[in-house]
Amino acid sequence: MTDAAQPKPTSGSFVTVLIAFLANLVVAIAKSVAALLTGSASMTAEAAHSWADTGNEIFLIIAERRGARGPDERHPYGYGRDVYVWSLFAAVGLFTVGAVVSIMHGITELSSDEPSEDSLIAYIVIAVSFVLEATSFLRSIQQLRGSAAEADQEVLQHVLATSDPTVRAVFFEDAAALVGLVLAAAGILLHQVTGSAVWDAIGSIAIGVLLAFVAVLLIQLNRRFLIGQSPSPRVMTAVLRLLADQDDVASVSYLHVEYVGPSRVFLVAAVDLVGDAPEHEIAARLASLGRAVEADEHVVEAILTLSRPGDERLVIAADPVATSTRLPR
Repeated sequence: MTDAAQPKPTSGSFVTVLIAFLANLVVAIAKSVAALLTGSASMTAEAAHSWADTGNEIFLIIAERRGARGPDERHPYGYGRDVYVWSLFAAVGLFTVGAVVSIMHGITELSSDEPSEDSLIAYIVIAVSFVLEATSFLRSIQQLRGSAAEADQEVLQHVLATSDPTVRAVFFEDAAALVGLVLAAAGILLHQVTGSAVWDAIGSIAIGVLLAFVAVLLIQLNRRFLIGQSPSPRVMTAVLRLLADQDDVASVSYLHVEYVGPSRVFLVAAVDLVGDAPEHEIAARLASLGRAVEADEHVVEAILTLSRPGDERLVIAADPVATSTRLPR
């Protein structure tokens, strides 16, 4: 196992989360002030949304740092799965603080007959917030675009499949924030035009429903990795290619791969070695082969054994990723 297999807290994901945290903190303060001055239900919902996002980024920062810890006696494959646990906390926080508060506040404001006041302040805060959230969103897009290109996938397809939950959380939270700002602006505008506060309350409820949808989606995606989801066919193909390209490997008859953290896998494989080496050399060759496979930055540990006589060899699928031994993230 190499040091390269352990991501550092200064990785691209950490920077993406840090930018999102700073943007959300500024936005949350601005929205809270605007909500107090205007009394807008939509702006109050957006303030709750941004405070929830700010708290979530703290969870994601903890996830990045804890997940980067190397192996020890109790955790021989490191703490990579800790990232999924803390990302799950962030998703639950988004649901309970952001979604529930927004929906409940919107429902209580449905019967309000207060006139729209100081709408200009709300519009200014929404505009500034949109710029800040868009900056964070573009940062997550930039990171995802690079890893999506490696996996030969579209960005949205990749964000749903990636094993990196922190950048996925930032992507969906920022996307929801941008849509939420549009909903808030629409609610305030309709309140101003019609004189009915119902529109503002509906905007708050719509924001809550949006956050609930995103939170449930993130919870489900993190749950898949926590319960041991099998890697995608692309990842399996890339690992099989990595093994098959080793000079000492004639064929592979069995392959088990599981995630032990973002972009990190543990694998067990049965291989047929080139030639007909005597028994006392087999163990040394398998150990040497395992170290060669572990040289890949994504492989935490490789356990290799011999194929049994008559075992059918695994065939590498005709897939674009099969042209490279680089594992998709």
